[in-house]
Amino acid sequence: MANSTTLTRAIERLDYRVTIGDVAAEAGLPLAEAQQGVLALATDVQAHLQVSESGEIAYVFPKNLQAILLSKSWRLRLQHLWNRVWQVLFYLIRISFGIMLILSLVLIVVAISILVIAASSSREGNDRDGGFGGRRGGMIFFPRIWFGPDIFWFFDFDYGRRRRQRSSGRDSDMNFLEAVFSFLFGDGNPNADLEERRWQSIASVIRANHGVVVAEQMAPFLGNLGDGWSKDLEDYMIPLLCRFNGVPEVSPEGGIVYQFPELQVMAESRQSSKAPRFLQEYPRRFSQASSGQIMGAIGLGGANLIGALALGSLLTDQALVAQIGGLVAFVNSIYWLLLGYGVAFLAVPLVRYFWVQRQNSKIQTRNQRRQARAELLSVPDEDLQHKLAFADSLASQTVLSPGDVAYTTERDLVEQEYENRDKIDEEWQRKLRDLNS
Repeated sequence: MANSTTLTRAIERLDYRVTIGDVAAEAGLPLAEAQQGVLALATDVQAHLQVSESGEIAYVFPKNLQAILLSKSWRLRLQHLWNRVWQVLFYLIRISFGIMLILSLVLIVVAISILVIAASSSREGNDRDGGFGGRRGGMIFFPRIWFGPDIFWFFDFDYGRRRRQRSSGRDSDMNFLEAVFSFLFGDGNPNADLEERRWQSIASVIRANHGVVVAEQMAPFLGNLGDGWSKDLEDYMIPLLCRFNGVPEVSPEGGIVYQFPELQVMAESRQSSKAPRFLQEYPRRFSQASSGQIMGAIGLGGANLIGALALGSLLTDQALVAQIGGLVAFVNSIYWLLLGYGVAFLAVPLVRYFWVQRQNSKIQTRNQRRQARAELLSVPDEDLQHKLAFADSLASQTVLSPGDVAYTTERDLVEQEYENRDKIDEEWQRKLRDLNS
């Protein structure tokens, strides 16, 4: 059965009065799955039915649909609670990589400072009258070259000021710690909902053409159309027919069009947005962080790696490390972890950058292929024109307006029969006339 969240969101977007076809088209669900889900949901929240004289059914859901579901289902309440908890946990995970980077750099800087001071003190003790070399090599020269003020700008979190200084680029609403995660792993797949968008687009095109389409109108939204006879016989339309209960119709010229009766029935006449011409995949972005944040992350990562390498050269004097102990001994025990994190922090984004470029090249190729199929509709040949004309002749749309409702569960049956007595008498008179004739 369809996910209840998907169904409820579709029903809410449709203003709570829907047909099965409405929900299937809005959510991009198979009709059988949408029907099963709507019936189960209508039972749970005690939705009302509205039946037209032709037998079409509309479902009227209460406006507080979400509240009713949460009050009745402990599973939904737990899921709702877990979604809130997961948002907090995922945020903590996102910022943890930036915190680890800063802590790693701080540990490295402090450990190096202690080692340099200790080494300098040791040399001064061994050569009190020759302190010139020790003082210059330790206290002044090393810290000023490796850990002078030039690197501490990376800790400046005033990214609003940096964004204002940029001449171009997209502003980011991330803080720096979130930007570190974005730099490392990106911001997710922009096409994670591609299949959902595919079926929603297909349903919107079918609806825009009043329930009847030709295969050429569906091709810009599909992937591989097959080769040879498989493509010529339009086998790629079979999944669409199964999903939306479509039926093929043959024109007098021998062309095939596809009719979807359930998608021709609507609960209300809605101003739908213009149907897309083809399914477009979004290119992947390396990171949604601002250029200043990315440069800051690279700078911190580079300082961390250089610091780890410098620390490694100082830790070769294990006797000095054992003599100092404390924090230096702890840093010595996790040195390879610090070095590995420093290498991975720069290596992972580098590998991901080339992977993103490769994926975007494939996305562009697929988009161009689907766009080329859409262009064929702009200049249809004679056969396609005949098929489109035949599809137009079968196109229709039924809107279940409140005035067409013959029966509804919102009111008492006797009351409705009394109000519709004239219609009922007229129907009986018509049937009697038919029998007499």
